[in-house]
Amino acid sequence: MEALMEVYQQTDPNLLLLLFGLGILAFTISTLSGGGGALIMVPVLNLLLGVGHTAPVLNLGTFIGRPSRLFLFWKHIDWKVCLFYTPTSILGAFLGSWLFTQFRLEWLQILVGVFLISTVFQYRLGKKERSFTMKLGYFLPLGVLVSVLGTLIGALGPVLNPFYLNYGLDKEDMIATKTANSFFMGLSQIGSYTFFGLLQNQYWIYGIALGVGATFGNLLGKRFLKGMKSSTFRLWVITLMVISGLLLIYGQLRSFF
Repeated sequence: MEALMEVYQQTDPNLLLLLFGLGILAFTISTLSGGGGALIMVPVLNLLLGVGHTAPVLNLGTFIGRPSRLFLFWKHIDWKVCLFYTPTSILGAFLGSWLFTQFRLEWLQILVGVFLISTVFQYRLGKKERSFTMKLGYFLPLGVLVSVLGTLIGALGPVLNPFYLNYGLDKEDMIATKTANSFFMGLSQIGSYTFFGLLQNQYWIYGIALGVGATFGNLLGKRFLKGMKSSTFRLWVITLMVISGLLLIYGQLRSFF
């Protein structure tokens, strides 16, 4: 009981409300653009919580928000993709958590940012449906790579978008399959963060507040997505990838100087 009171005293109520609101906003946008709302929050949480706490809190929040999105999009999941992606992503999440305790690889955010910005040229502002050939087997190594990077940075949803789009998944199918893959990866992430002592005290509460907001955001986003054209959805996806990339690069360059 004393431990709970101590954690409560360490928690900032204003920050809880802010995280709840950010969760609603970010995940409404995320649903409309196939992911990316969480990645936009990385520089914001770096400022609010510090770089060392951003990834665990953000991944906890997104994990809590995923069951609602799974329920909303369940019938659209491509289980073949999940079969290839999920096992290696679980391994990558554990490896990423261990690396998080050993290194601070902030420069990775700059590389990811450059990749995201490049998608605007790959897809010619959304006019081009595919930019390279994506085969089912490629999701095996992709699971490890994206899971490691996502566990280190805190969110990496938009990086997966080009691979899903080039495989042929669109709108509800893409969101549903990404969510299913992320849910199983998230189990490993949260377990690994806890095992390595990266989620402690008030940061659990901050992650829960973010996750409750994310749940409401998913519900709002689903309502808007229903009437959206595929071409509009693709444009939203690319736009958010570019914005996410710019924010990641800006956040890291700002911290260097």
